[in-house]
Amino acid sequence: MRKKIPEIHYRSSRICRVLGNPTAYEILKMLAKGKYKPTEIASAFKLSIPTISAALRSLRQIDLVRYETLPDGKAYSIKDRMIISVMNQLESLVKRIKTVEY
Repeated sequence: MRKKIPEIHYRSSRICRVLGNPTAYEILKMLAKGKYKPTEIASAFKLSIPTISAALRSLRQIDLVRYETLPDGKAYSIKDRMIISVMNQLESLVKRIKTVEY
């Protein structure tokens, strides 16, 4: 029988899985600068609204982003800015790994 994974490990792995999507990752980088509508995000990345909506839905499901309803649509923002620190740490790790000689 398989060992039960602690919930915190499971939820952390889900965040890693979503961050593994380059589109979702770039959306978070953009949202670090402020609130944006899906149409603005799609325009910035030259991607379709359905592609952006799918990534935003994934980010919402793991509680990394939230939206507010405006008269002319929804605007998304980062729910907890700690994710920006986590992403910066990941990028530092990638730079370090890339430059380390074995």
